[in-house]
Amino acid sequence: MRVIAIASQKGGSGKTTLAGHLAVQAERAGAGSVALIDADPQGSLADWWNEREDPTPVFVHTSSQRLEQDIENVRALGVDLLIIDTPPAITATISDVIRVSDVILIPTRPSPHDLRSVGRTVELVEAMNKPLIFVVNGATPRARITSEAAIALSQHGTLAPSIIHQRVDFAASMIDGRTVMELDPRSRSAKEIAKLWDYLKNRMERNMRPTTIGAGGNPMSAAGPTDMDRVHRQDTN
Repeated sequence: MRVIAIASQKGGSGKTTLAGHLAVQAERAGAGSVALIDADPQGSLADWWNEREDPTPVFVHTSSQRLEQDIENVRALGVDLLIIDTPPAITATISDVIRVSDVILIPTRPSPHDLRSVGRTVELVEAMNKPLIFVVNGATPRARITSEAAIALSQHGTLAPSIIHQRVDFAASMIDGRTVMELDPRSRSAKEIAKLWDYLKNRMERNMRPTTIGAGGNPMSAAGPTDMDRVHRQDTN
């Protein structure tokens, strides 16, 4: 099982939107079974999942105290990919998530403030010797600052070749638990997400060995109902 953490100290970087979209795209592209964890206390990813009509990707309800155990439970159940959304601050939770992840995706909006704030996240990832990948997110089409941000980020780490642009369809799809691929798979937004996932998939397959956690590197036993609970869908009646 591969584990991708989406982390950024800066709030509003688009972590939750990317987490949901990449999970759905991975399944659509044949990556196997995909699970999501929302480690952000705000619970925006959980809110999005609760609005979905499609039961996949699977959502795993956990806590910082149970994080490692639940990840091993998910692994034991045969999940192929786990994507974790993190809080917008450097906390113990982020440290725990980074430690158990195979790759850290750092979304950054093309603005001076966002670029300045990325340093602490990078320091934490590098201190744990984890591979990181930047992605320019929420970019304005044809804006000069977008290319300037891409150049600046590439000097500090690997930059994904797919720039995710700011478009109304991203916000519209998240309202009712969908993604831009499910609204219109031929849209520019959908193509950008597909390109980003293809890049991440190829990087993980060619250059990254899966992280193993747990005593002696042995997976723990599969979870029972009290260990791993799916978030209950909100009653819309």
